[in-house]
Amino acid sequence: MPSRRRFLAGTAVALGVTGAATACESATTPDTDALPQAPVVPAAQSPANGLNFVVILADDLGYGELGAYGQKLIRTPHLDALAAEGLRFTDAYAAAPVCAPSRCSLFTGLHSGHATVRENPWGPGGQAALTDRDFTFAEALRARGYRTALVGKWGFGPEEPNQPSHPNARGFDEFYGYISHRHAHDYYPPYLWRNAEREEIPENEDGARRAYAPDLLEARALDFMDAHKDEAFLLCLTPTLPHAPSRAPEMGAYGSRPWPRPDKLHAAQVSKFDALVGNVTKRLESLGIADRTVVIVTSDNGPHEEGRTDPGLFAASGGLRGIKRNLYEGGIRVPLIAWSPKRVRSGVTDRPTPLTDLLPTLAELAGAPAPADVDGLSIAPLLRGGADAVARHDHLYFYRNHSGRTPGSDAIDRWRGRRLAEALRRGDMKAVRFAPGQDRNVPDDQWEVELYDLARDPGERDDIASKRPGEADALVRLMRASWADQYERKPFGVSLDVVSRGDGFVVTATLANGSAKPWTGAGLELRVPGGWSVQALGSVSADFVAAGGRVTGRWTVTPTVEGGWLSCVGTARHAGAPVRYAATAHTSSAA
Repeated sequence: MPSRRRFLAGTAVALGVTGAATACESATTPDTDALPQAPVVPAAQSPANGLNFVVILADDLGYGELGAYGQKLIRTPHLDALAAEGLRFTDAYAAAPVCAPSRCSLFTGLHSGHATVRENPWGPGGQAALTDRDFTFAEALRARGYRTALVGKWGFGPEEPNQPSHPNARGFDEFYGYISHRHAHDYYPPYLWRNAEREEIPENEDGARRAYAPDLLEARALDFMDAHKDEAFLLCLTPTLPHAPSRAPEMGAYGSRPWPRPDKLHAAQVSKFDALVGNVTKRLESLGIADRTVVIVTSDNGPHEEGRTDPGLFAASGGLRGIKRNLYEGGIRVPLIAWSPKRVRSGVTDRPTPLTDLLPTLAELAGAPAPADVDGLSIAPLLRGGADAVARHDHLYFYRNHSGRTPGSDAIDRWRGRRLAEALRRGDMKAVRFAPGQDRNVPDDQWEVELYDLARDPGERDDIASKRPGEADALVRLMRASWADQYERKPFGVSLDVVSRGDGFVVTATLANGSAKPWTGAGLELRVPGGWSVQALGSVSADFVAAGGRVTGRWTVTPTVEGGWLSCVGTARHAGAPVRYAATAHTSSAA
């Protein structure tokens, strides 16, 4: 029986790679012996008068580091204005207290008990990359015809093109910035990536510091909005501010403060982030598209203390217990602001809102289907003003398994910073528990469990687990139920299966409707290099595809040369609007 290679993609552009990446920190240059670049399959036609979306993700910005959230020492006038004009969330949550798992969950809508990436690259498990089974909110919107870009820190390696964890393979038409986690720690990098190409920065050669990366990222983001102002677009802007090291071109107003140098520079970084957000919103207004653009600003976890930065000086956690790496509120509760002059109501909401809600929310607002098996819930009705109609989570789950620790975070954890930990919030009750080591499978009676009433004790000072053991046990059972060693996903989008047979191939393609609503007018189209012959083996279309259903097509393909790219495009209508997915495969990988 011939062996088979299956190529999966839920996006309209895929890089033809043959396996999931598992390493993040390689700094190698592209492999010249790798397969040639996969063909880019155009997205669906841009929706007329579609909403634009700008998602701005800060790096290690604490809950209390904005004036709108109580900050007294650092000035953030632009973000404070957005919070006053838009919707400010008081109970928003990153999915994890460190970067990579938090960002994976944000992009894919899966909490850290289900997501592909559940630890930082140097965590005990080592998983540091998205795979071709992951589906991001960029893929959802691109299928609907959006022009998509990620500018800034991606944070999932390996640091090379043509692999399934690359931003271009996960739904972003355009990428400029850092691929890997460690590379993003350099504010004056000698190079950044532009799509699949490594782009040198001569100003920073030989350790020079003349080109500040956040300025380069801001310029590229503004250029993207200028270029696509007449289209529906998604811009995901992810500068590294205010992550360590504390570096900024100047200290500005903080230079004369009686603080240690790292704190002055950290304050300057936060204000730099604020200015960046202000420049983005000003450009939207000058282009005349602010009224049809939704801006979302948030952070990937709590404030850091690396490089001798003191989060206590700034009350960076907003009076909450914990910082980055802790599963207490200060490590995972983050600022979240949604703003649009005509599309988002102004006010404040205390709905517990995890960042996993972004994928279904953006999809609903864009009129795009979303996978039905994500953990996030759409808050589109809340943004529009229908607070009573928005769905609420039964509980929120969090996971931490991280080898690194800092003195402050470890002290807050009572010296358990290297032990695996979980947390779960249900209503106002929250449980935090620590394993004896880094093995999640030890019996429950070996864990240390704490219970807090956030309504009465938002600072998590009074552990009431011994007083209310029944409630603590109930939340532990939910923790167990929230975890899956391997979370099985429902098929979504297009998959390709290529099998060698004689002097040609048999190609099987499937368009899977993994959403919660039916599709109509579905069909598959196989594209091959010029001169190759193709013969369909039966129908490749369907008038109706139920939720969870699929359309399958088969073809025989006879090539004229050895090796070449196949592309399959699947189209359908979701709620009357066209959607388009694609997958690519290189026939040299078939057997």
